[in-house]
Amino acid sequence: MSKIKKIAVFTSGGDAPGMNACIRAVVRTALHFGCEVAGIKQGYQGMIDNNITEMSRHSVSNIMQLGGTILKTARCLDFRTPEGMQKAYDNLKLNGIDALVAIGGDGTFTGAERFSGIYNIPVICVPGTIDNDLYGSDFTLGFDTATNTVIEAIDKIRDTAESHDRLFFIEVMGRDAGCIALRAGIASGAEAIMMPEKDTAIIDLIKTLEEGAAQKKSSSIVIVAEGDKNGGAFNVAKKVKETFDFYDTKVTILGHLQRGGSPSSFDRILGCRMGFAAVKALLRGETRKMVGLRSNEIKLTDLKEALTDHEFKLEEDLLEMATILA
Repeated sequence: MSKIKKIAVFTSGGDAPGMNACIRAVVRTALHFGCEVAGIKQGYQGMIDNNITEMSRHSVSNIMQLGGTILKTARCLDFRTPEGMQKAYDNLKLNGIDALVAIGGDGTFTGAERFSGIYNIPVICVPGTIDNDLYGSDFTLGFDTATNTVIEAIDKIRDTAESHDRLFFIEVMGRDAGCIALRAGIASGAEAIMMPEKDTAIIDLIKTLEEGAAQKKSSSIVIVAEGDKNGGAFNVAKKVKETFDFYDTKVTILGHLQRGGSPSSFDRILGCRMGFAAVKALLRGETRKMVGLRSNEIKLTDLKEALTDHEFKLEEDLLEMATILA
């Protein structure tokens, strides 16, 4: 029999579409099983500031369609200190909180794993990041929506590129991972995709563009992940323009546009599944685990494994396709 009487949920790090669906699932699942629920606003900073509020079924009504997070999010350097962690723990005890559901990325997980280890408070993490780069889940919350947002933007840019015989370099998020760049590039028919996991020499990119020009292509789209080793879209465009001036060259940085917007049906359902599973895992006595989607089943992964296993790799077939189908 679980001793957990009150669960708190919070979001931390970068926001991701689908977080609200997950919050809703956590709250309603916990209430269904007889637990009280609290929402911690602004992540770990709210834990330190005692920005904690009681939550009911009504408090999570009509939020599924909203982007961002109703609980807000913030970076918190103070939580990395012993004093900050102690203050956070004292506030949890003051509010009668027995367990945590943390929604976020690797920074959130690192804090949760350390905090739980020091104070022995049960915690289950949900991978909420548009980068899709956490070990233990085929998809992270927000990735599908962000990719769809990028594809929609590329489709619109393609229209103007075709009208003016232009070469567009479109920069997408992905400081350490090219998941968005790869899938969006394939889905939008980009001529080239540049990402951190794959070294693309400027001379090879120019050769690809020259081949397209020789076939009388009226436009070209190059997707550049922000973490590409050539230094981002502006640097790539500058280097290309120095030796290849067949097209009028333009650069578009999509930036935080990719984080916003109403979550896709996939991310809404994924948020529900993960939030539901997180609460049930806590009530079974699980702790310091991440819920993830693997082969369309919800699985648990130890937080240490999720944080230290850096063998996350892009799909080989997609990498091959990106070249052949361009």
